[in-house]
Amino acid sequence: MTGHLTHASPPRANDDATTLIAALNNPLAFGHQLQYHRLIETHISWIILTGNYAYKIKKPVNFGFLDFSTLQKRRFYCEEELRLNRRFAPEIYLDLVEIRGSINAPRMHGGGEIIEYAIKMLEFPQQYLLSNYAARHDLNPELIDAIAASVSAMHAESEPADATTDYGSASISAAWSDENMRHIANAIPAELLPNSYFGLKRWYQENRKILGRIDERKNDGFVRECHGDLHLGNMALLSGRVTLFDCIEFNPELRWIDTISEAAFVAMDLEARGYPEYCWRFINHYLEASDDYVGIELLRYYMVYRALVRAKVEALGVDQQTHSVSSYAAHLQPAIDYIELADRWAQCFRPALIIMHGLSGSGKSTIAAQLAEALGAIQIRSDVIRKRLYNLAADAQTDSALAQGIYSNEATEATYRRLQEIAASVIEAGFTVIVDATFLQESRRRQMLGTESNIDYKKLIIDCQVPELELRKRIMTRQNDPSEANLAVLDQQLITRQAISEDEARRHQVISIGSDGIDAAKILQISKRLVRA
Repeated sequence: MTGHLTHASPPRANDDATTLIAALNNPLAFGHQLQYHRLIETHISWIILTGNYAYKIKKPVNFGFLDFSTLQKRRFYCEEELRLNRRFAPEIYLDLVEIRGSINAPRMHGGGEIIEYAIKMLEFPQQYLLSNYAARHDLNPELIDAIAASVSAMHAESEPADATTDYGSASISAAWSDENMRHIANAIPAELLPNSYFGLKRWYQENRKILGRIDERKNDGFVRECHGDLHLGNMALLSGRVTLFDCIEFNPELRWIDTISEAAFVAMDLEARGYPEYCWRFINHYLEASDDYVGIELLRYYMVYRALVRAKVEALGVDQQTHSVSSYAAHLQPAIDYIELADRWAQCFRPALIIMHGLSGSGKSTIAAQLAEALGAIQIRSDVIRKRLYNLAADAQTDSALAQGIYSNEATEATYRRLQEIAASVIEAGFTVIVDATFLQESRRRQMLGTESNIDYKKLIIDCQVPELELRKRIMTRQNDPSEANLAVLDQQLITRQAISEDEARRHQVISIGSDGIDAAKILQISKRLVRA
């Protein structure tokens, strides 16, 4: 390679290993008929696809954060990979295979000396990978919601970390953040590092106080045995179900983590793949399913961390020795892009409070969800929060009478208090929050808009106006909705509602939306008013 760029190249698999992989391009090596032979290579593994089965072989590398340098270690981590991934996908992870013979004539059957190990997996069509769904532009809202449901369910079923371990602690989290930055600096020549990298180093120093909250989260049980590497490339849609696979087996510190860190990885990956709206849709549906609104205060920290994890992986996968100066820089661009993404999240600070206003059936939740995706905001729904206070699923139907049961005055007061608590925490974290409730009484609006915060924030009211006949039609036909409002509830609302007063309109921004709902132009209008206020 010509030019003056110099840096430490990542360790590479040795010649014996590459010879072995080349020799496995032989149907006789597998002990069963092959439909084809295709090789996929990552920076730590080779995966051989044969049609019915896939075989994963670990590279003999030592990156520091993982060590597969000996045969014994590779066997141990193959066994760990089988054990851990069978939590999510037992139908995929089949067996540990001993590769015997010689590196020039390996066999996955028969006798002879064991020269390597492989994980035998059920192969599925690569088009089922959610990363390929994203590449084909086949992601849709229902699929994003299914991802959120799968991830939140996995976290709920995972065991919390033992308090006596260091897993998920502030010191461990800081060490891995430092490790990311160090590996990136070692893998990317200084002259190619973007200014944002150095800005992120300063950002980490300026936000050291967040580390104390990380320890509090662990004490509260939010550090659990998770997946650890949860991006779209490690999810597949199999038999109509989002299936997780290929979790981190090589280092428990990267698997026993705060659940919001793992959720941030999914959200970050969606944004990095060009789906910023789905990033926020996932965040909102995950928070609703997990009820982990406390985790919002660490969301930015972990979004930055996760983007830098991917930057590190991308940078380590580029070998300077095989590229010219110009092509080397081009191959590093994905890593640079992740660094820039991390910097955008570090610098993005837009605290604001939007409250919805309107009768039941006026489309508040639909509009709020669209706004949350378009603006990058947290939506909190009173109907969902109310059910959570009573440990009920969002779509549970209690058949409570008017002003009775979970809709009693006491329950309503508790619901609005909880909404305000969450709204305050979102604002303090520097994000926009959309409070999705009827807010039919001026006192409720005044209370919410008076939410106290240590930082300045913008305020906005979205007033949803729909003709009464249309409201009745919507209420009578909707199904599987968290709201249990019926026509009797609507009749009561029509009697007791208080329209937005002239005084409120003078003190706060108000945008009215009619029965046609919201379109791109209206979203743009709201965005501009929010930013310029």
